[in-house]
Amino acid sequence: MQSGGGRAVRAAVTSWRGWPGRWAMWMVARRRWIGYAVGCEVLAAAVTVAGLMTGFGGAVRPVWFGALVAVGIAQAEMSRRIERLRRWMSGQTHINVTSVWYLAGAVLLPPAWVALLALVLYLHLWLRVWRNVRTRPAHRFAASTGWAMLSCFAASAVLAVTGLNDVGIDSWYGLCALVLAAAVFEVVNAGLVAIGIFLYTNSRSSADLVGTWEDNAFELATLCLGGLTALALVWQPVLVVFVLPPLLLLHRYLLLKQQLQVAAVTDEKTGLLNTAGWHDLATREFTRARRRGEGSEFAVLMIDLDHFKRINDTYGHLTGDEVLAAVAVTIEGSLRQSDTVGRFGGEEFVVLLPATGATHVLGIAERVRSAVGEMTVAVNGSVRISGLSVSVGVARYPAAGETLDEVLRTADAALYRAKDSGRNCVSV
Repeated sequence: MQSGGGRAVRAAVTSWRGWPGRWAMWMVARRRWIGYAVGCEVLAAAVTVAGLMTGFGGAVRPVWFGALVAVGIAQAEMSRRIERLRRWMSGQTHINVTSVWYLAGAVLLPPAWVALLALVLYLHLWLRVWRNVRTRPAHRFAASTGWAMLSCFAASAVLAVTGLNDVGIDSWYGLCALVLAAAVFEVVNAGLVAIGIFLYTNSRSSADLVGTWEDNAFELATLCLGGLTALALVWQPVLVVFVLPPLLLLHRYLLLKQQLQVAAVTDEKTGLLNTAGWHDLATREFTRARRRGEGSEFAVLMIDLDHFKRINDTYGHLTGDEVLAAVAVTIEGSLRQSDTVGRFGGEEFVVLLPATGATHVLGIAERVRSAVGEMTVAVNGSVRISGLSVSVGVARYPAAGETLDEVLRTADAALYRAKDSGRNCVSV
């Protein structure tokens, strides 16, 4: 019988199998991001090997390395379900609480060995948590691992160069070493990640690139726990176990925070963005388009499910809700990965199509209309509802208006023209 760890290793290897030209990375990532990520990964491997070969930073302390690996894996196992849920819901930036062990390693280990610590803990997270998460593909995992290794190496290397790694952390100089290591780790990691996010998404939002003030406050709290871990390992190693409870509680609180944020912008019947969530995202796209100036455009689709009242009157509101959810799934499946659909209430949906001009928007709208027309919704195993149709109104920025509200009003007017024209059609 195969062990779970063996299956995980084989699955990870399988996900990378095949010629490099067939990797999914080439399909979803920009070439400039690929160059940057691969460069960081090669640099991380090079400095780690060089540090191991030259003994830079002093001799390794195997007991401390083993202890940090053990508690890091134990913490990841205890919070595995929470971390997987957080990863499913997270945006571009993600607070990785394992940095508590990285900071302790940066103070207690030579640079190459703390980079190896990051590599071991990231590999464990991939095998046990991230490899089945849609938002964590293998190429992004590899890039994040390289950035973590470089951040850890930089933090420890600064202490080695300044000599602070030899003064002992049970003094004022030791406190300076902790603060300096934390600052270097945070600055290097934030910089590497921000550049990666910008190259991957082209986003200029500070919240996307470096996180919110609250995100950074949580990161600071994690680094503080890392400092306490280093002190515990030096003074009384058994005290390290007392770091785990607050770390696990912090992890759970981060999950609760994300759940509340998601709930605030999610429509409970369809799982799509609600009006507030969609409008916030569309406002950011409008701001980006206006900042880029001439030639920047996006499109909006207003979609209304035709004769939805008949479904409610014939089959009941619960069945109507199931039909709405099925239509939402079909609309999402007809769009590109960069497009965003929300529910505006009742049987009305709205779609944001970034960087979409006149040559493509009609094709997308027709694809949505045709997909809904081909649907058959099975309800309670016996009722099958077909013959659904939608009316679609289309508007493009800047042709439809100079503000987001004007674009939405234009799309809404186009939707009513589609309904007045007999429904089940697209109107511009």
